[in-house]
Amino acid sequence: MLHSVRSARQLGSSFLCFSTVCAVAALQVSADSKSVELGSRPWVAYGGDLANTKYSPLDQIDAANVASLETVWRWSSPDNAVVDQHPDLLRFPFESTPLVIGGVLYTSTALGQVVALDPATGETRWVYDPKAWDREQTVHSTYLHRGVSHWSDGDDSRIIYGTPDAYLIALDTKTGKPTPSFGAAGKVDLTKGLRRPIERKHYGVSSPPVIVGDVIVVGSSITDADPQQSMPPGDVRGFDVRTGEQLWVFRSIPQEGEFGHETWEGGSWKYTGNTNVWTVMSADPELGYVYLPFSTPTNDWYGGVRHGDNLFAESLVCLDAKTGKRVWHFQMVHHGLWDYDLASAPNLVDIEILGRPIKAVAQVSKQGFTYVFDRVTGEPVWPIEERAVPQSKFPGEKSAPTQPFPSKPPPFERQGITPDDLISFTPELRREALEILKRYDYGPLFAPPTEGTLLQLPGPLGGANWTGAAFDPETRLLYVPSITWPGTVELTKPDPEVSDLPYIHEVGFAEGPQGLPLLEPPYGRVTAIDLQRGEIVWVAPLGDGPLDHPALAGLDLPRLGWNHRGAPLLTKTLLFVGQEARHWHYFQALLDGDVMDAPNETSLSKFHPKLYAFDKATGEQIWQTDLPANVMGAPMTYMVGGKQYVTFSIGGVRAPAGLVSLSLP
Repeated sequence: MLHSVRSARQLGSSFLCFSTVCAVAALQVSADSKSVELGSRPWVAYGGDLANTKYSPLDQIDAANVASLETVWRWSSPDNAVVDQHPDLLRFPFESTPLVIGGVLYTSTALGQVVALDPATGETRWVYDPKAWDREQTVHSTYLHRGVSHWSDGDDSRIIYGTPDAYLIALDTKTGKPTPSFGAAGKVDLTKGLRRPIERKHYGVSSPPVIVGDVIVVGSSITDADPQQSMPPGDVRGFDVRTGEQLWVFRSIPQEGEFGHETWEGGSWKYTGNTNVWTVMSADPELGYVYLPFSTPTNDWYGGVRHGDNLFAESLVCLDAKTGKRVWHFQMVHHGLWDYDLASAPNLVDIEILGRPIKAVAQVSKQGFTYVFDRVTGEPVWPIEERAVPQSKFPGEKSAPTQPFPSKPPPFERQGITPDDLISFTPELRREALEILKRYDYGPLFAPPTEGTLLQLPGPLGGANWTGAAFDPETRLLYVPSITWPGTVELTKPDPEVSDLPYIHEVGFAEGPQGLPLLEPPYGRVTAIDLQRGEIVWVAPLGDGPLDHPALAGLDLPRLGWNHRGAPLLTKTLLFVGQEARHWHYFQALLDGDVMDAPNETSLSKFHPKLYAFDKATGEQIWQTDLPANVMGAPMTYMVGGKQYVTFSIGGVRAPAGLVSLSLP
């Protein structure tokens, strides 16, 4: 069964490797020393630290007692009351990951509200509502937000975040009120200061900015459904954290006379947009560098109006945070035609190769690759080879002749499709799968869109996606959740009133025989990668998968995994992964204009959203628990009052949104 819809990409005590990074970050966090004295371990940035390790050295919860975890508090998002009063408002699942700083928990909501809570009880201390929901409709015709950032110079402590309707706001952490000295009464209009005028309805912020010293680095979320030739530019900007003054702009599409300008042929640099950083960024405060994972240019699957390699699209770019000057870059996809944007935050890791210490950065991708670089120089840790790939025959298209393939580590996800990859639990299922495959064009990784329907693997959700990977600084292992879910794409001529491009994309996902997946399992997995050897240590299925399907009755099968995205949290003792319920049906309904008729997100499949715990060394699943609603935000952990908590966001769409916090009895 093919779900054909338009693009829904946006519808990722021991600090052996990060002592310097975390020490500098701690200087930016108010009352950290006090909270540590009180027995509290902070979570100072979206990924735990600016390196996005998603790691905590806490060990109170371990393999011996994790099964005793219980819900100690549950908090209801203020979005729920707004949606009750305005049922026409459309919001994504609640994807925010909270911060815990100075004994206070801070989080944002899908509608762009910010809340301060007691981290031990979930009691609300203050709520700030910019009322983004009360103005014109936002990006992608729905509301989405993933979190906030924090800055302090000791006396002045601020929550900094961008709103779904494109404002940059500074709030006093004690009161939740806007900081008067920042911008105009506490906020900066992000639609101003770009290289051309834009419409606010196409431009917003969905992920937290990154703060290095006194500079806020901000990306953007830009519409990619019904694209026009001239979409908002995805330039990344730096702002003064005290005043809100715009300090610099890094143009993601180089303009005339700038480095990389020649990679945009036929004047396409003048009008092409997107090429933005919509996901989470990382930073090394010691170096003063920020690492930007860029997305695909307009249009995601058709590049006939933007010939060339298209720097800095689908590139990892290292900037000097103070000046915005490029230090180095690497492009993972030349002339992107697959929506293979860099959706995950880079992981800054310190490793040792053959006795040589390396300050490295690891970037996992939708393609299923892990690219590893020296984060100071940009040199690949292991060779990355340019290999010939299939060429496009689509009218007006001119695909790149080669694409980069890392020699190490091996891919963590299946790449490309052949008949040998199809489901084969029984001869009947195999025959049905072969018949389904005949409907599509298919091939290896980077097979380009065709005049038929391309079956693409990995699909536009990955591989890895915005939930990203977690890194253990003690063992130097990287843990990557990923999914095997083939996507479909058709290029069609648009209604001229909808788009002025010659072709736009219709995307969906292909299901296999009798509603089972089309391919062999596992459909969801976690892969542990040794970043010092460039080798895979273990692969574990994420979830049981469709074992109770009637077509599989009587078969003695292991866990198959669910093709639902997972979000990792790593502690000294365990790997936690929260796994969403499938929500593609919601995306389809949203983009088809009938979201109010979409099924409740907790009933989208037989799979119930879960939180898992794994043995970090072996991949053995130790524990799992059902969750009361869909989980999309990455879990985080902290210790307050001598107790360790694991907290994460749930719900949204048509289910009540909120936070759930687990702890030991």
